[in-house]
Amino acid sequence: MDLTEGVGESSSPPRSFGSFNNHDVRNDVFNRLLEAGHEEVISNPDFRDRLDSHFNRLPASYGLDVNMERVEDVLLHQKLLAAAKDPENRPVYHIRFLENLCSRGDANDDQQCINSSPAQRPFDDSDGEKVVPLHKRSRDHPVDFEPCSKLEDLNLDVRKNSKCAEDGYTTEKFSKRQEIVHIPIHEVIFSTTDRPKLLSQLSALLSDIGLNIREAHVFSTTDGYSLDVFVVDGWPDEDTDGLYKAMEEAVSRSKGSLSGSLHSHSAIGDALTAQEKSGNWEIDRRLLKIGERISSGSCGDLYHGIYLGQDVAVKILRSEHLNDAMEDEFTQEVTVLREVQHKNVVRFIGACTKSPHLYIVTEYMPGGSLYDYLHKNHNVLKLAQLLKFAVDVCKGMEYLHQEHIIHRDLKTANLLMDTDNVVKVADFGVARFQNQGGVMTAETGTYRWMAPEVINHQPYDQKADVFSFAIVLWELVTGKVPYDTMTPLQAALGVRQGLRPDLPENAHPKLLELMQRCWEAAPDQRPSFSEITAQLETLFEEVKENVEEVNGNKRFFVSKERLPN
Repeated sequence: MDLTEGVGESSSPPRSFGSFNNHDVRNDVFNRLLEAGHEEVISNPDFRDRLDSHFNRLPASYGLDVNMERVEDVLLHQKLLAAAKDPENRPVYHIRFLENLCSRGDANDDQQCINSSPAQRPFDDSDGEKVVPLHKRSRDHPVDFEPCSKLEDLNLDVRKNSKCAEDGYTTEKFSKRQEIVHIPIHEVIFSTTDRPKLLSQLSALLSDIGLNIREAHVFSTTDGYSLDVFVVDGWPDEDTDGLYKAMEEAVSRSKGSLSGSLHSHSAIGDALTAQEKSGNWEIDRRLLKIGERISSGSCGDLYHGIYLGQDVAVKILRSEHLNDAMEDEFTQEVTVLREVQHKNVVRFIGACTKSPHLYIVTEYMPGGSLYDYLHKNHNVLKLAQLLKFAVDVCKGMEYLHQEHIIHRDLKTANLLMDTDNVVKVADFGVARFQNQGGVMTAETGTYRWMAPEVINHQPYDQKADVFSFAIVLWELVTGKVPYDTMTPLQAALGVRQGLRPDLPENAHPKLLELMQRCWEAAPDQRPSFSEITAQLETLFEEVKENVEEVNGNKRFFVSKERLPN
């Protein structure tokens, strides 16, 4: 893995995930190990299969981080994960010195240099760098410096005036003496069972022994283990024996909390747990890998990214478009997202809020939007699938309304699907809390889905979202763009005068009735999302109960009346 300063997770140039080929990485690793004459690769005929299994256990982002100049790291990671399977060994760790950074103490000279050390050695039992369970480490060399405060919030800033070093080592003192400060950089790798709060526990553990995290590379395996790689400073010299000892003592104080049983929890969940506890959702941009662009808007772009080894979506506001209004809207969106958590609402991960770099990070939805699913991919929904999608949307919206949140831009482009085709409500750029004060009259949303009271700049409430859902439901039934023969403005003017989409001929009568109720001109005549959800779920159950298998094909019947597929 590329873990030297200036290279790797925090500073590597963006790489398009679309062009990334994990299979090529595996081949390159195997061939380089073979060329280097590693005994395990040459003597073990099953090694290639084991290598593939190793990569298959880890997310695709692991392949992105493999350093082809140090492919032996892959062997080290294999050994760590294998050792972690024994409960008596957990947590297993490995420490090595990476390099010396140096900076001049003169306040007017910010020059830095890097002195890489030959101590960057591959895993080798004969070389003394063994994977050692904590309880088997030696008990020499006490910790002789003051520990830093805990890294509850994963603060990755390099400390300029660190108290983590021995007396006389601080940057401040060297600055006065105009001498060169050498900052040793170490790599610490942990492997144990994956579970809630592990990441915050490990960060606190490193802080306990005076280490400052410069980079974090966090991976969760498919079978419930973790591989956590930290690049740290704060240990005053290149010595790793003393650092091993300090690590053992720090872990022993954790009273076994790091060795637990298997849990199916991801590292990103651990980070969120720590963020929720602290109330701090700020994300360090150095932990984000920005990949290919997914879509573009008028003021920002959406990217596929990697955060702590997990796929995420990153909304980046363009700095050239930033103004007070845009920053207020960004702040409002973060405020709303921090308050919501539901299986049918896109999950908020965190945000970068330091202008001009304004990012919002949410879970990645690989299924794309319902708009693309219907209108670009030209999928025709069968009734059961249509109802399932509609119920997902209604449950998400019901939850938001219970939390007094009005979405104000509900449309198929803002309804996203995960790998299991679960639909989630997304994009809270214009969402508002209903109890924020004042009366909402602003024309907000997208014309083809906009309620007439919003178009007319009249006071409106949550029932405006219900109108928008009616148009979404019509889209799901017909597979068409609403008012597709009109411009958006023409559609808006028509809706003001009572225009609605043409009712589809072969749709289920209960869906048609619900659609018409939801787009009533008078908001108080529209049903609530809790009522809509109940009706759709009842219809969905009727459809499932009346499925008949005919020559292996499903046909749907309700009340003895055949429904269109």
